[in-house]
Amino acid sequence: MLLHVDPFLVTGLLFLLSLIAGTVSERTRIPALILFLGIGMLAGVDGPGGLPFDDASFTNLIGTVALAFILFSGGFETRWQDIRPVVARGMTLSTAGVFITAAAMAVPVSFIPGFSFQDGFLLGTIVSSTDAAAVFSILRTQKLGLKGSLKPLLEFESGSNDPMAVFLTLAALRWIENPGAPLGDMVVVFLTQMVVGGLMGFLMGRVSCLLIERMRVENEALYPVWGISTVLITFGLAQSAQGNGYLAVYICGIVMGGGDFLYKYSLERFHEAFAWLMQIAMFLVLGLLVNPGELMNGSIIRTGLLVSALLMFVARPLSVFLCTVRSEFSLRERLFISWTGLRGAVPIILATYPLTAGHPHARYLFNLIFFVVLTSVLLQGKTLATVARWLSLDTWMRISPSYPLSFDRTPGSGGEETREIDLLPDSCVVGRTVSELNFPEGVTILLVHRGTRFLIPKGGTLLESGDALLIFGERTSLSEVEKLLARRRDPEEATDGEALEETGL
Repeated sequence: MLLHVDPFLVTGLLFLLSLIAGTVSERTRIPALILFLGIGMLAGVDGPGGLPFDDASFTNLIGTVALAFILFSGGFETRWQDIRPVVARGMTLSTAGVFITAAAMAVPVSFIPGFSFQDGFLLGTIVSSTDAAAVFSILRTQKLGLKGSLKPLLEFESGSNDPMAVFLTLAALRWIENPGAPLGDMVVVFLTQMVVGGLMGFLMGRVSCLLIERMRVENEALYPVWGISTVLITFGLAQSAQGNGYLAVYICGIVMGGGDFLYKYSLERFHEAFAWLMQIAMFLVLGLLVNPGELMNGSIIRTGLLVSALLMFVARPLSVFLCTVRSEFSLRERLFISWTGLRGAVPIILATYPLTAGHPHARYLFNLIFFVVLTSVLLQGKTLATVARWLSLDTWMRISPSYPLSFDRTPGSGGEETREIDLLPDSCVVGRTVSELNFPEGVTILLVHRGTRFLIPKGGTLLESGDALLIFGERTSLSEVEKLLARRRDPEEATDGEALEETGL
């Protein structure tokens, strides 16, 4: 038993085990979510750790804070130019799609003994949110990319459907407590939350970019503190103004990710690491809250399998097909979107709301939803790559190398930046040396990534197909170089020594 061991030691060991679990996940292709939750369950009262923990309110608080930072980081890493073509369709999936999923679950679940229609709708709202982080973690592990606009659509849908799921869950709880509440009031509250949350996120994103640029902090180590305060203030302001804090931090992240300000690269790396820390903490606490003995109850298993089947094969496909009517997505793409509705941490966090609200069947619902999430991650997660290949929607995913050096915009620096450019087999510079390139003044090749090695280029370095060039220079010059390197070499020019001059290099 670890009851008398210092809590700092226990916390440190749990985080260390989670770090090891992340490495194991990459090698075994077991979703990290399962391993993180498993560590929490093993440390809990029914596991060898024996830690007694049943504080649903604390779990809800940890989940709320963690989700705010995870959504901000997800928004920060999202590029507006990638999601712009699918914003309208993504918004439909993240709003109407969530509602359709919840409604489609309510009717059949209400026929399960012990469930009313209101309980079925509550369960549907809780499991309606998807987790793209789990999807792309699995695809990245197997080095699989997705064709067309699937990736940006799934990213945007998952980042923007959490606020809708939170709202519907709270609305369902109010409906259960007060069945006679006017429906119009809920519609007004929903519109207020979405509009205020979206506007607050946009304004805070613009203001934060402006302030970081204007207020030069002497100690650059304090910029991560700025980032943390931005998330907390944005979430708090939106909530105080009756808006949706989750939507606000996600929009704020997108705006800041598309902005240009000092130490942006460092801030992005920090929030990526901090989001992982929040994710680990959230999964550990959620794992501690569940009791495996209750989870393995026969009723939970039978009902959980039925609910999982309804969600995966009825509710999710129905919502996707209705929301993508007359869209540019093919039947194969719509089938894949239906199958990628993995459930992650958010449904488990939302399952703590009935616990804190005193719902009579809250504990049963929590265990049931926990089981549904595990089923979704194990079944859909393990078959995701197979389904992508079966539908011919998979493509090679290029994993960007971790360069041993990085550049950030600092006070006094100009418009220079680094850019990574891949050389295609038919590029006009393949087979040429660095000294033969006629780059604009100020543009320099810093490193060449070839296979598993990094080369420091010299004048006589021969460029090969598949090389990745890390190039430094002004943005306008880099864009020009990028276009030049992308030019294909004509067969007649392959042996012509003047080929480079003809292409402008």
